[in-house]
Amino acid sequence: MAYFPNISKIQFEGRDSKNPLAFKHYNPDQVVLGKTMKDHLRFAVSYWHTFTGDGTDPFGAGTMLRPWDRYTGMDLAKARVEASFEFFEKLGAPYFCFHDRDIAPEGETLQETNKNLDEIVAMIKEYMKTSDVKLLWNTANMFTNPRFMFGAATTSNADVYAYAAAQVKKALEHAVELGAENYVFWGGREGYESLLNTDVAFELDNLARFYHMAVDYAKEIGFKGQFLIEPKPKEPTKHQYDFDAATTIQFLQKYGLQDHFKLNLEANHATLAGHTFEHELRIARINGMLGSIDANQGDLLLGWDTDEFPTDLYSVTLAMYEILENGGLAPGGVNFDAKVRRTSFEPEDLFYAHIAGMDSFAIGLKVAAKLIEDKVIDNILEERYATFKTGIGADIVAGKANFKTLEEYALKNNKIELKSGRIENIRNILNQYLLSVE
Repeated sequence: MAYFPNISKIQFEGRDSKNPLAFKHYNPDQVVLGKTMKDHLRFAVSYWHTFTGDGTDPFGAGTMLRPWDRYTGMDLAKARVEASFEFFEKLGAPYFCFHDRDIAPEGETLQETNKNLDEIVAMIKEYMKTSDVKLLWNTANMFTNPRFMFGAATTSNADVYAYAAAQVKKALEHAVELGAENYVFWGGREGYESLLNTDVAFELDNLARFYHMAVDYAKEIGFKGQFLIEPKPKEPTKHQYDFDAATTIQFLQKYGLQDHFKLNLEANHATLAGHTFEHELRIARINGMLGSIDANQGDLLLGWDTDEFPTDLYSVTLAMYEILENGGLAPGGVNFDAKVRRTSFEPEDLFYAHIAGMDSFAIGLKVAAKLIEDKVIDNILEERYATFKTGIGADIVAGKANFKTLEEYALKNNKIELKSGRIENIRNILNQYLLSVE
């Protein structure tokens, strides 16, 4: 059966199109800086928000109308697979992502749960054989079930730790079976509620042990994909150990894991950490740790993770600048970890939302590419740090200076001349590029 019978394949119609079910800027075949948009952006649809989300919020029941929701149990899981591939192919998204508990319900035992998963993974594998859609990444949901109330790899209970390991083991096997290009760790409960009953050092040691075991098992079963960690400062845990990019990189370096992992960064998580998205991308990039992104945006008037579809062109452009400077994201991609608003409850809204997000990133890509081609940021930085190119500045950079030589220079140089940073003019230049995008 068709789950979206009134929707045809979404086409690129250009910026002058008035068709809400068409791309205005995302042309998958358009070449930008030597690569197609499709290859630059590597868009993915999140299974959880798109096919399992029902619009529930802390104050109200679900609102979403979904044609597959007339089923239950494993029948519902199978219907979602059918609906998902229809959606992927009509949207033209080349990738998808899922948590294990998104695609199949938990059983009474781990054995029953694994049986359910195996059945649905086999079904997904069959659909993938006749589709161009690929799995960008999968992950294990180790935060919803009450067993994880104290964490998974940072739990205070060894039985829960063992269960979490078994769950990730199964997820890695499914990653191999489905050809996942990445595997993500998101530790929603890997943190603490109070230091009064938490041994932070022990929990971090255990988390590192868990990651090392995952690396070892991935090698054993031949998983060739990239491991990713997704930082988030809080929610649901009050303080999560993977607080932001810098904290996560420090953890990886301390425990000798930096060669095995990169970061999957989310815009809304950056907001919760008190950062901009481009800040998180920059910190990861300059440390060689930028691997993939979750594309969304938050609401600055609300204090939680709202996971809105990204339409802030200023933020998206700066994000794409960092991604292009990174040399791209492959084998990572741009996953829409975003959900339609609770009031956008009709099935067609799923298409409108993804089109908006894909067009926004296409605009960001084109503007960022033009900034790079015109060396706008390069020239700004070259001028700003010009004093480090010659004289005493060049000596500092070359390691020839010390406190004595710098004092000697400073004593002779009684007049320091500073130049304006001209940040307002720089922002105006960015606005000009945004307004002139074709």
